[in-house]
Amino acid sequence: MADIRQEALDYHEHPRPGKLEIALTKSTESAHDLALAYSPGVAEPVREIARDRENAYRYTAKGNLVAVISNGSAILGLGNLGALASKPVMEGKCVLFKRFANIDAVDIEVDVADPLQFVQVAAAIGESFGGINLEDIKAPECFEIERLLSERLSIPVFHDDQHGTAIVTAAAMLNALEVQGKTLETARIVCLGAGAAAIACMRLLITLGAKRENLFMIDRKGVIHRGRDDLNQYKAMFAVETGARTLADAMEGADVFLGLSGANLLSEENLMRMAPKPVVFACSNPDPEISPEIANAARDDLIMATGRSDYPNQVNNVLCFPFIFRGALDARASTINDDMKVAAVNAIRDIAKEPVPTEVEAAYEGAHFEFGPDYILPKPMDTRLLPRIRDAVAAAAHASGVARLVP
Repeated sequence: MADIRQEALDYHEHPRPGKLEIALTKSTESAHDLALAYSPGVAEPVREIARDRENAYRYTAKGNLVAVISNGSAILGLGNLGALASKPVMEGKCVLFKRFANIDAVDIEVDVADPLQFVQVAAAIGESFGGINLEDIKAPECFEIERLLSERLSIPVFHDDQHGTAIVTAAAMLNALEVQGKTLETARIVCLGAGAAAIACMRLLITLGAKRENLFMIDRKGVIHRGRDDLNQYKAMFAVETGARTLADAMEGADVFLGLSGANLLSEENLMRMAPKPVVFACSNPDPEISPEIANAARDDLIMATGRSDYPNQVNNVLCFPFIFRGALDARASTINDDMKVAAVNAIRDIAKEPVPTEVEAAYEGAHFEFGPDYILPKPMDTRLLPRIRDAVAAAAHASGVARLVP
């Protein structure tokens, strides 16, 4: 760990601090170039934008520019370390946007804890961008922030910790259930964790066909049931009529375990309570709710996924967020709605079922991938992700009436 620590620090510091820079896209070699870039030439696009706001997409970088905004209240698994401490993560998110979808992104760290103040700041600068990616903001404030910003701005506002996680998780879960011969409509699902990602995952699974009465969400106090009087409005949506009170109770006969909580919280004993051919997603990072070694030793009939790249079936947002934004920006969408999220889910699912190109396998040291228990999601280096998700999302934006650009 000491070695990776120093390697990571050196990576971020040398040869120049940080991971981003600003580059010019137009010639500035002559005095005439500079006259066009600034005064007096810049006045012409200013007038055009003042005449019609949509012209900002013609004459500025707005249409390919995403703001990655955080207040650092829920950094990666490190917790509330403040806005400035979140900057390396936000820069990293910008790197992924550029690397995987050629989207220019700028990180903005807002040093306020109050959600309404945060909204005021983000809304005031929001129209400078083609979209906003909210990041590492704690629940339940993140729900209200996203809602209010979406209402005030005419660009996509997307909290990736919620929706990116939900999209990739849903794609993986649908494929895993298919491999196991089960369906989402009949699956008994236990979700350990009740934060932003967990709530978004459950919402999307319901949209895709899961039955609310078959979902058992568990927070620090146990099963979220209708007899509890300590639930906020977001948890209350998942309160069920049940006698189950503990994780052990909920795991009896469960088809799916989804962990979005913390390390080593699923015991081997509770794993054994699950139905035949279970699906186990232990997504806590860096240490999952149960290690694949323990889970696979206990049961040989499960499909296992984690958030880690060193095990099969990594559930990672990078399979989604660059590409869903690419589709939304290309369609000039005013929002990212459920239809667009479902389109992304289906595109990811379908890619996993197709033969894997040799260049993708070569990027993973010649490993062979084939749809099945150890391969339910495409790999992040799969070049099919960009065109397929982009096109599916853009088409869904047009079909659902939120696209402003004629295809």
